[in-house]
Amino acid sequence: MTKSPEKTEHAHLLRRFGLVQATALNMSNMIGIGPFITIPLLMSTVGGPQAMLGWFVAILIVIPDGMVWSELGAAMPGSGGSYLYLREAFGRETFGRLMAFLFIWQFILSGPLEIASGYIGFAHYAKYIWQGITPAQTLLVAAGVGVVNILLLYRRITFIGRLTVSLWVGTLLTTLAVVVTGALHFDPKLAFDFPPGAFKFSTGFLFGIGAATRIGVYDYLGYYDVCYIGDEVKEPGRVIPRSIIISVLAVAVIYFAINLSIIGVVPWRDFVPVATHPDSDYVVSIFMERIYGSKVATAFTLMVLWTAFGSVFALLLGYSRIPYAAALDGYFFKAFGRLHPTKNFPHVSLVVIGLIAIVCSFFPLDAVINALIATRILVQFIGQVFAVILLRRRAPEMPRPYRMWLYPVPALAALVGWVFIFITSDLYSILLGLVTLVLGVLCFLAWSWRLRRWPFAPHEIET
Repeated sequence: MTKSPEKTEHAHLLRRFGLVQATALNMSNMIGIGPFITIPLLMSTVGGPQAMLGWFVAILIVIPDGMVWSELGAAMPGSGGSYLYLREAFGRETFGRLMAFLFIWQFILSGPLEIASGYIGFAHYAKYIWQGITPAQTLLVAAGVGVVNILLLYRRITFIGRLTVSLWVGTLLTTLAVVVTGALHFDPKLAFDFPPGAFKFSTGFLFGIGAATRIGVYDYLGYYDVCYIGDEVKEPGRVIPRSIIISVLAVAVIYFAINLSIIGVVPWRDFVPVATHPDSDYVVSIFMERIYGSKVATAFTLMVLWTAFGSVFALLLGYSRIPYAAALDGYFFKAFGRLHPTKNFPHVSLVVIGLIAIVCSFFPLDAVINALIATRILVQFIGQVFAVILLRRRAPEMPRPYRMWLYPVPALAALVGWVFIFITSDLYSILLGLVTLVLGVLCFLAWSWRLRRWPFAPHEIET
């Protein structure tokens, strides 16, 4: 397969994302609506603030995994991220074809699911302002946000870089307001009101912490978003790893502060379990209302909505580049490789991913989170750990502007973490992940048989 079309197409993308814009993109995605909609879900996993252990376990997974992304992203800065890394590490014309195909296969579901979770969160907080909103109207709000998101991203990357920074500023102001308010009104008796036997180890406790970790990881997702637009990043060997590491460390501190701020003002028993507490859909608005009243809470809810939109904006921007990169190399429909004739962005991929995300927003939030994590772990996260190891052995001469610290310890730590999250998932999520994987392999084999390509026909094998 010739590489010239890929280089020609990618050369049209403008490198306009510096360290500030790249970090803004990551953090807007990471913070977004996540901590504002998942705190009640988090506390419900084990029935109390001891669920915060899930946050710590999540960060112990995310930090070493960020090193995995940093090494791969700095060494291979191109549109597509994981698709590119898996393809090159496992062999472009052999198992790399399978891994790249499986990544795109699961991404068609998991990517839009992640974007949809932001649309759902936006609709949940809109309930605080729009009193009496019906379930059908809530779905329409989520879908409407999806449409606006597509329209705003139908622009040149120069405009998007400026808009990303402005959304990031709104995100930081919103989180800062929560943290400062919580610090000024913090009640340790509420924050550390543990139920009897809160830390008693048992199988149920282990699986509960696994569920809390899964939610924590969901909220951290996005630390790698810049990797999906590697062709649009200035000095990628320096910017990509720095933006990832800065984003992970900064957001870890912010998340811990946000969680303590909220449960230090609003008793966790007021929104746990979520099934019997409707107000849990907009717990941060309730948090502000109890301190400043409904008018200030309404104004703050608008800030949360701004933050939610900043998150889904960053997600759709990055994720629309993945089918685009795959299509250029013949791993997906050719239409997805088209750039807009005058604005130079993958418009077909953007619209399709955006529309699928709108459809996914019609499902419940907890089901969306569980589904996207289960389908993503096996191929993308675990696959990339092995990708780093394979590339170190098979291509030691590859330029690596960033090399993982204390290799291979971080890679192995990330691997153990991802396995822990997967095996402590509910049976439905595990089956979904496995079935998605098996169906993907079967479709790959049928596709390869039809094209008479590996493993069904002789082909040039790369070493």
